[in-house]
Amino acid sequence: MAETGKRTCLSSDEDVRRAAALIRAGELVAFPTETVYGLGANALDPAAVEKIYAAKGRPATSPLIVHVDSIEMVRGLVREWPEKAERLARAFWPGPLTLVLPKQRCVTDRVTAGLDTVGIRMPANKLARALIREAGVPLAAPSANRFTELSPTTAEHVRRSMGDRIGMILDGGPTTIGIESTVLSLAGSEAVLLRPGMVTRAQIEEVIGPVRMVAATAEGAAHPSPGMHARHYSPKTPLLLVGDGDLPASGRGTYLWTRRHADAERCIEMPKTADAYAAVMYRILHEADAAALDWIAVEQPPADAAWDAIRDRLQRAAAR
Repeated sequence: MAETGKRTCLSSDEDVRRAAALIRAGELVAFPTETVYGLGANALDPAAVEKIYAAKGRPATSPLIVHVDSIEMVRGLVREWPEKAERLARAFWPGPLTLVLPKQRCVTDRVTAGLDTVGIRMPANKLARALIREAGVPLAAPSANRFTELSPTTAEHVRRSMGDRIGMILDGGPTTIGIESTVLSLAGSEAVLLRPGMVTRAQIEEVIGPVRMVAATAEGAAHPSPGMHARHYSPKTPLLLVGDGDLPASGRGTYLWTRRHADAERCIEMPKTADAYAAVMYRILHEADAAALDWIAVEQPPADAAWDAIRDRLQRAAAR
């Protein structure tokens, strides 16, 4: 479905053409990817990119990811395309892996938080790629929600968060992967994992060899990747990470569990595999947030590496 203001209609080729025209005119369009819904603008138009920051209330220290539909488009945005990037693109694109590389001058500093690098990915969602192709420009697109709030995995989540702040919402149904992309920097001599995602460090190392984990970013400095603020991905209801069913002693809440059930106003059994958990996590958190209870308690996810991205999102969601 596509949505403009209060009007809703079925998604179609015509919807994509209208959305692309808005992008070329410097407006904002929300669109689905396989990870979360993105808030898109022409990445080569500084005024359009500025509208993303204003709509989200996003700080200038947080760069945006640029979405493309071809390697040819990537080559027009970066100064270098190393062999490691080529191997990773062959293995994981289209898909939920963002590569950070030295940028060309055509990429506005507003996209990159003033850094000399840009994060780029090719989304697997066909509607997203159709929009990029029709618009004829790369799309700068963070998640289509207010800054630090829960990421949207449906068009309805976008509507609730962004309201009339954007020109159009393309509705491609629920996202499939459910959390944001892995971000990997290839801008230096080492490959550096900046943000975990469902393309895991181990999977990347199978393709290119050793990957180093990012060091902490200085407070107030531009972040090398989105999603590095201490508090992020947060429902309005306080979220608590708990172990062994140790729920708050007072108040009414929702408890998300995988291994140990406990008494709560609402108890939701979560999937026991990381991929399945990630696919539904934000949707369930949106539903729990809408229940207007006092807290959301989430059982600590497993400690193994397959759950790294889920732990990262929940720890940031629980930060206060």
